[in-house]
Amino acid sequence: MVFVVDDLQIEDLSEVYVKWNEMYLLSRSEKFKESDLENFQKAINDWGDLFIKLFQNISNSHLKFPKLHSWIYHIVDTIREYGAINGYTTETYESLHKTYVKIPYRLSNKKEVEKQIMENIRRRAIVSRNRVGKTKTPMAFMYTAKLFDFDLSESMIEQNKKDPNLDKKMIKGCRIKIYSSVTLKNGAILRTKNDFHHRPWFSNIAVNMNEEELSEYLSDKGICYAQTLLITEIRLPNKSPMHLAFVQWYDFIKETPFIYGCPLLRLVEVYNFIEIKAIKDTIHIVPCFDKNNEYFVIELDQ
Repeated sequence: MVFVVDDLQIEDLSEVYVKWNEMYLLSRSEKFKESDLENFQKAINDWGDLFIKLFQNISNSHLKFPKLHSWIYHIVDTIREYGAINGYTTETYESLHKTYVKIPYRLSNKKEVEKQIMENIRRRAIVSRNRVGKTKTPMAFMYTAKLFDFDLSESMIEQNKKDPNLDKKMIKGCRIKIYSSVTLKNGAILRTKNDFHHRPWFSNIAVNMNEEELSEYLSDKGICYAQTLLITEIRLPNKSPMHLAFVQWYDFIKETPFIYGCPLLRLVEVYNFIEIKAIKDTIHIVPCFDKNNEYFVIELDQ
């Protein structure tokens, strides 16, 4: 009688029950391959679409239940992270409950709680998909002092969380880290500090230039010189991290590019990002005391 009043047909109820059983049987698997997870997600979607269609208008909250949302949209990713559901311990469920219910609830203002929890979970999922993991690839240098760490995807989502038309291109995201120093393979320390023992220190460097471009400018046996202004690491989803230095270039004084075998340079208004691995060494540059914007390269630090 209840089903008749709510305009629910026996055929629909039977179908949603069958789809539930199909989904439930898949959920009880001990091991999952990627193809199994894809089939499981399809079964979840088939059941969820019909279940929501039948019961959404009957529910006072329109089925805005965090656990239902988590099951439909996040259980497959959870299995990828934690393994088969049958292997979950009490601690696993407590952790999931804390992540998807307790924390979002505490972050809400206790008004329209279900809606706020769902929005919080949605944002967390977007950030998680776009978050960039740490690389295990060995590097020929080592960052030694971090100044700044910025997750662009999380910031963009927070800034635009009330925009219903947020395009996915706006949330591709990247993670940017800025460092004040990096130790090169030869042990030399590259610094970009405004106050290092009460004095600014922006390291001057020797850069190995691309052999194909050497004919385009004057170099010192394939080496050009620059002053480091910024040290940064940029990580994009599913891409190798970029380890970059933002530099201002020195140019050779064309009339007398070398004096007593030492390069004679001037600082020019040319700026580029270069790969840190292209930096050969830090160098010692001193100004010509009787000239404006003229510098000698004294020696390469060995």
